[in-house]
Amino acid sequence: MASKIIVVGSPNCQLKAVFTRLAKLHTKQNFAFAIIVGNLFGDCSTEAELDEISALLQGNIHVPVTTYFTVGSRPLPTRIVEKIEADDEVCPNLYFLGKRGILKTAEGIRIAALGGQLDQSGSNSKPETNASGKFQSTYSESDARALYGMHNADILITNQWPKDIRFGSKVAVPEDYNSISSEVQIISDVCATLRPRYHFSTSDSFFYEREPFFHMPTEDSPDTKPMTRFISLASFDSKQKALYAFSLDLTATAPLTIPAGVTASPLSAPQAKRKNLPSQNQSFQRFASHDPSREYNQHRGKRQQREPPPGPDRCFFCLSNPNIATHLIASIGDQSYLTTAKGPLPPVNFFPSLGFPGHILIIPFEHTPTLGLISDPATRSSTYIEMVRFNTALRHMVSDRSSGQLGAVTWEVSRAGGIHTHWQFLPVPTDLIKEKLVELAFKVEAENLKYPRFSNLALAQSDGAADGEPEDGGALSERGDYFRVSIWSPGEEENSNEEGNEKEKEKDAESSGDAEAEADASKTQPRGSEQIMTLKLNPNFQFDLQFGRRVMAKLLQLDKRMNWKDATQSQAEEEADANAFKETFKKYDFSLE
Repeated sequence: MASKIIVVGSPNCQLKAVFTRLAKLHTKQNFAFAIIVGNLFGDCSTEAELDEISALLQGNIHVPVTTYFTVGSRPLPTRIVEKIEADDEVCPNLYFLGKRGILKTAEGIRIAALGGQLDQSGSNSKPETNASGKFQSTYSESDARALYGMHNADILITNQWPKDIRFGSKVAVPEDYNSISSEVQIISDVCATLRPRYHFSTSDSFFYEREPFFHMPTEDSPDTKPMTRFISLASFDSKQKALYAFSLDLTATAPLTIPAGVTASPLSAPQAKRKNLPSQNQSFQRFASHDPSREYNQHRGKRQQREPPPGPDRCFFCLSNPNIATHLIASIGDQSYLTTAKGPLPPVNFFPSLGFPGHILIIPFEHTPTLGLISDPATRSSTYIEMVRFNTALRHMVSDRSSGQLGAVTWEVSRAGGIHTHWQFLPVPTDLIKEKLVELAFKVEAENLKYPRFSNLALAQSDGAADGEPEDGGALSERGDYFRVSIWSPGEEENSNEEGNEKEKEKDAESSGDAEAEADASKTQPRGSEQIMTLKLNPNFQFDLQFGRRVMAKLLQLDKRMNWKDATQSQAEEEADANAFKETFKKYDFSLE
């Protein structure tokens, strides 16, 4: 059952006004509890503030609902401290969480609190252990790290903002906002560790609500991608939004797909590691046919320009990259995910039966240049199997939507010197496949570029061949660099090569378990025929990473869109295409089961 909660920004000792307002709202909404962020009390410098405190302690101000608070930027008044130490409460229904506090409410909601401001002097280097320390308005990094043991929280309350919280956000803040003094790295670390559903803070003169952001799955919870909403309330005495009411249902699970408007966590890495990243508008390659390894490899022979390949925080195919374009993500599985491509090769109406371009990327979570280089055998196998399932589901979708008039081409570039492997999926008219024009297009372009000849050419029944993989051991047991393309046509069975393919499989498949993974993956195939072509590449061979797109652009007479940069869309157009694809793919998406 959902619990209704209300959060209030700094009352600054306007006690009667704030609790009178709460009483009126509580009568209508029946809140489970209330939370106050920032300064509940003022600096006690005026007679009016002292009168408010006296009225509260004497019972003349009624607190209508269970209310929790912590320290803001000012220390608590002496009289309040004395009352808490004597009775463990300020008055009925008003409870102090501590400067660093952990609480599980009667509703089972887990609250973590870290009040005050970070002590930059280092004098407060250890967690407070004395009774009076918990009422001070400064905290140490050790105080903050002490919350890590909570592991997770439903609600996090802090007086300061997490550093980089505005990274990747389109929500503006006032020009006079000072992020240097307001945002703290250790708060980022606490939020990233506890992964709360809600993180509340205070900003006194303005209200700020960031777009929700999701966290990556952990080993303990591999199936969940929890989301956090960061909300900073204005002070109660300002003209900005100071009250925030919401419902929290602990039984609700994290969504299987990322909702529109949700971004990646901006807290994935320290700012120092991200400061040279391109902006969101510059990162088209994130979901395009572009592979950032191309730029890296162009410098491999120039010692003075050689740089290490980007890690996951800078890789445009890693979900941990804060520049991720989440509006393009269509489905997230356990080991891989789908995204529509930036600058898709076909325009939106190229395949009328689809209603969207259909240019899709299948990307593994693992930051690896090839699937075969995933070190853990279980992860390697499960990743391959799931990518095959996604490819199969996409094949089903285009075939069904087009009444068999569309097949599909899936290609990959697998190079040990690359960065993050992925598969590209593209619908293609079935007639082009039946007339061997797709096969011929790849072979002719390779010959024109003086590439090696395609090998492992086989026509296989797709209920006996792994999707996008040849029968000779596939992506997991393949050794060396290669370009591979799978050409699939629906509803057509070819038996001539089945016996030969089985012999090749018995000959080349390894006993490490990878062959079993490929066999398991092959069981998911839709009926139809599949042509698989592999181009072996020498590690030093200068291979065009846009080869697959180049071939398909020429074949489909889309030469003007050969470069993804010539096919870019506005974000509104990207979102429309991604949403259209997600809606159509929903019935085929096994990750929603």
